[in-house]
Amino acid sequence: MTFDILASDFYSYESLLSPQEQEALAAIRAYLETEVQPIVGDYWNRAEFPMQIVKPLAELNTFRFGWAETKPFENSAVFRGFVALELARIDASVATFVGVQNGLTTGAISVGGSQEQKDEWIPKLASGEVIGAFALTEPLSGSDSAQGLRTTATRDGDSWTINGSKRWIGNATFSDITVVWAKDTADGQVKGFIVPTTTPGYSATKIENKISLRSVQNADITLENVVVPESLRLQNANSFKDTAKVLRLTRAEVAWAAVGTAVGAYEAAVRYAGERVQFGKTIGSHQLIQDLLVKCLGNITASIGMVVRVSEMLDRGEQRDEHSALAKAYTTARMRETVAWARESLGGNGIVVDYDVARFFADAEAIYSYEGTREMNTLIVGRAITGKAAFV
Repeated sequence: MTFDILASDFYSYESLLSPQEQEALAAIRAYLETEVQPIVGDYWNRAEFPMQIVKPLAELNTFRFGWAETKPFENSAVFRGFVALELARIDASVATFVGVQNGLTTGAISVGGSQEQKDEWIPKLASGEVIGAFALTEPLSGSDSAQGLRTTATRDGDSWTINGSKRWIGNATFSDITVVWAKDTADGQVKGFIVPTTTPGYSATKIENKISLRSVQNADITLENVVVPESLRLQNANSFKDTAKVLRLTRAEVAWAAVGTAVGAYEAAVRYAGERVQFGKTIGSHQLIQDLLVKCLGNITASIGMVVRVSEMLDRGEQRDEHSALAKAYTTARMRETVAWARESLGGNGIVVDYDVARFFADAEAIYSYEGTREMNTLIVGRAITGKAAFV
């Protein structure tokens, strides 16, 4: 398969990928552009998820790229980042779905599960046979999840009883399993549980009326005396530090998705600039539009350089929490600027989904906030700089 580097990858960072990785990325790009891009606007408008894309994404190994137990070849973190960028470049909701399936759910089991749990669940998640969700955020606990988690788990012999509620849980309206994080009433430590969504007492209700990531099926989850066996407790997740290990890995890929969202808006703006005629010529011929597009490309290029580097550090085992936190804080801020400039370049047409930019503009707001707000990531980096924690 021919591999053409995106024009928006202005410094050709994709050339760092191995030939095998380039081929795999080209296959994903071809499918997304031909089969997903034409339909996502309609699904976004209807606030529905296109379930028909799950099987093809699985066949492209999109759910296998994150973890050693399932990857079909030795791929780099830089490659996995480019997959996240490519997904978000087409649709941030699709990128979020894959991030929950492959990053958060599979990641939680990979980091916190026993070998038996990995053997049972990771192949099913990788093939798309099982859809997963990751339930950490609560109605009254978001940024303070480390201390403020209210969902509880109480052990009784060989089983656990879970009570509480969760909010903003992606994939949760149709997931087969949900990794639920709860505080052990015995020792006060946060532990993880693989909860089949058919378990009595478990219910998920779709959150309606969103203006961002409308295709993502976020849910409020209620857990009322949900009983799960000890065999479904993540055996190697014994405190919030283990939860944080998962978030450190996925936070870097959210930074990549932020870049992809910026790229999607920028590319839509470039297309529009070549088609829209004002004052007798296409608007791409006007200096002010070129200035907006150059500012967009500058943000994208700087952000790609940052996320490539942080992923290289992950490959070498050098990435720390503050590295992924800075990447997430910086790229989402630049994304927010970029989608606004892209929207501005379309004038009034920038607020309708028909031209794609409005969708990226709206979706950027959710990516800016989830998996750690800019402020929380800033405090993580600030602690690394000064040696002093400024958390309240």
